[in-house]
Amino acid sequence: MCTDNEETMVITRVTRLLAGAAIVACMVLVGVGSSAPSGAPFARSLPVDAARDVVPNRVMTWNLCNPCETSNADRAAEIATYAPQVIGLQEACVRDVERIRDYLEIVHGLVYDVEYGSVLRNWSRCGEMPWSPGAYGQAILSAAPMRDHVSVEYPDGGSEDRGYMAVTTMVDGRPVRVFNTHLAERRQEAVRADQTDVLAAEIARHDRAIVLGDFNAVPDAPELAPISALALDTDPQCRAPLAGTCKPTTDWHSKFDYVFLRGITPLGHSVRPSPYSDHHLLHTDLDVT
Repeated sequence: MCTDNEETMVITRVTRLLAGAAIVACMVLVGVGSSAPSGAPFARSLPVDAARDVVPNRVMTWNLCNPCETSNADRAAEIATYAPQVIGLQEACVRDVERIRDYLEIVHGLVYDVEYGSVLRNWSRCGEMPWSPGAYGQAILSAAPMRDHVSVEYPDGGSEDRGYMAVTTMVDGRPVRVFNTHLAERRQEAVRADQTDVLAAEIARHDRAIVLGDFNAVPDAPELAPISALALDTDPQCRAPLAGTCKPTTDWHSKFDYVFLRGITPLGHSVRPSPYSDHHLLHTDLDVT
């Protein structure tokens, strides 16, 4: 039997989906097409080579860019193009993630569960009411159910609260521990070093793990050493001694975004610039055996 809280969550979710479906239906009736505003569900059709369903061995990391004037419908379309099994988002407002998730389901037919790793409530970033600001931090979307969710703030976030979250979910048909983090801002190397020590201690507890996130550090930065000692970058060109030759993942030509793998084999990866964030989408296909 559902608890009162579980029933409330179900009712809220169903209400939001029904409202979204009604909006889509109305837009179809009035003939909204390519002239729709950027926030409309049909603002941008997917490329012809876009994935048609969730790819069960694909994971993605993406810093959404916040605060940025960006349509959640467009963000959802970017994600739907690659349709990963698991998505790690950073700089994520809960309200934005809810809308992205709804667009993915209603418009693109991709259904995800979600867990949050919010580290602060910030009205200027996430809106809502000054006395009830929106939650901000990380989020993980998974096409499979998630369990053993944890959300941890680092003892020192630097200039802004930072943390990591972790869940266990299915990737390539196998259970995997998935981490998602956002480390301290640039020029805060000592803070990031303390943060990676905390994160590495948790990664080391698992024989098989995927570590997603915006680490705000280039591949050969000393503060990444604790992570690199446990898990390999999905891009072989980003590992020593070739660390200076990998593709950038930001608009300022630095690699800050990573998929680290522990006990898992990468099959291929891709870095895709996006007009909807100052970070590129990074996704990789995996062999989890």
